[in-house]
Amino acid sequence: MVKTLSRANYPDLPSYPERMIQFGEGNFMRAFVEWQLQQMNKQGLFNGSAVLIKPRNRGLGPQLDDQDYLYTVLINGIMQQQLVNDREIITSVSRLINPYTQYDDFLQLAENDELEFITSNTTEAGIAYDPEDRLDNGPQKSFPGKLTALLYRRFELGKKGFTIIPCELIDRNGEKLKEIVCRYGQEWNLGEAFLNWLDEDNLFCCSLVDRIVPGYPHDKAAELEQELGYEDKYMVMAEPFLLWIIEGPEWLKERLPLAKAGLNVRVTQDMTPYRERKVHLLNGPHTAMVPLGLLAGLETVEEVMTDPSFSRFVNLLIENELIPMLDLTSEELRSYASAVQERFRNPFIRHELTSIFLNSFSKFKTRLLPVMQKYYQEKGQWPELIMLSFAALLLSYRGDRLLRQDSPEVLAIVDEAWRDRDTVVQSILSSNNLWGEDLTQLPRLEESLEESLRQLEAMGSRVALEHRIGVK
Repeated sequence: MVKTLSRANYPDLPSYPERMIQFGEGNFMRAFVEWQLQQMNKQGLFNGSAVLIKPRNRGLGPQLDDQDYLYTVLINGIMQQQLVNDREIITSVSRLINPYTQYDDFLQLAENDELEFITSNTTEAGIAYDPEDRLDNGPQKSFPGKLTALLYRRFELGKKGFTIIPCELIDRNGEKLKEIVCRYGQEWNLGEAFLNWLDEDNLFCCSLVDRIVPGYPHDKAAELEQELGYEDKYMVMAEPFLLWIIEGPEWLKERLPLAKAGLNVRVTQDMTPYRERKVHLLNGPHTAMVPLGLLAGLETVEEVMTDPSFSRFVNLLIENELIPMLDLTSEELRSYASAVQERFRNPFIRHELTSIFLNSFSKFKTRLLPVMQKYYQEKGQWPELIMLSFAALLLSYRGDRLLRQDSPEVLAIVDEAWRDRDTVVQSILSSNNLWGEDLTQLPRLEESLEESLRQLEAMGSRVALEHRIGVK
């Protein structure tokens, strides 16, 4: 019988003082941010750990405590034509606070002078304003609401501010987070002094993250336990590739010496070109392939990329509908796209389509809708492959589909729309809550999406896809 991963069984593992607060405890951040903290700690460059905050009252719970917040990151893949197969116990998480049951503990973090960084990944839907949030009704429902309450307590104590680096995949994430925090500060009447402190003593950085993290390796768990010699319910699989673009001042390189630790992290004055490339050429194909793949019975990204028809779909999507809409040089975009498709084919990582499917409406809005609209503006027609994926998204979210995972608000909108098949496209497109605008105002979009949806219903996902890409 293998032993459990815990500090009792591994008493020599190091621990570090808390220097970072992180909203979000999911697989990605544990294999991205905490893994990077580990690399700095091993080289004596940071000497710090992260305290994790549950942004929602669900997800991982006290079970992480069972392992004393230790877990393993498994790095598998090909990097610079070299096989990478690393296993490492991560010791850079100190604890997890659930503000829904430990709100006082959450606010007490403001008292710790050693805490200087705040990171987050609360999904694309996480950086959002909630009009019901109040300072005195904690825990606030939204992530920005909780952050505002914590920052206000910090301000009241007369302490220095934080460097805040959100990792949610939305454009200008740091600016949007700051905007909502300032809005709460005004609406909650927290005073001009607090608003000035927010602006002068805190740094909100926009950032871009890039690493494929499939998560827990369900299919290899028993085998890995034997290899590792211990049971780890929270081990995380990730690819070797990593990129973190942070828009911030030069001094950040010294305060958070990620690049000095040999990590692929760039502090820059303008992250826009990096974001456009990554969001539309890596995340865009992910979002486009998932509903079509799931409807066709595929389970992983690798299965998509080894299926001749679906692989051709991804290639044509990138070559004909995504790259022409981006502003970087064609050579640079094609080079990046080629690397992306190589990463998609990583045979060592089982990247479940269902894990990418989480919150797909907000992902489609961020990753594909801007490209789709620009395509129409330039060509006077809607891109056929993105439209088929859009239709598959609607069909995948129909109430009888068991794989959909989204907020109750989004599911309620979709369920109401599907009550009438004849008007479902119009209802979805006209939802300001989904898109922030009424998409039925876009010329011929409703007609094009309806055509794609009917084709999917009549032919099925695979045949409809093959029809679009010219496979007979």
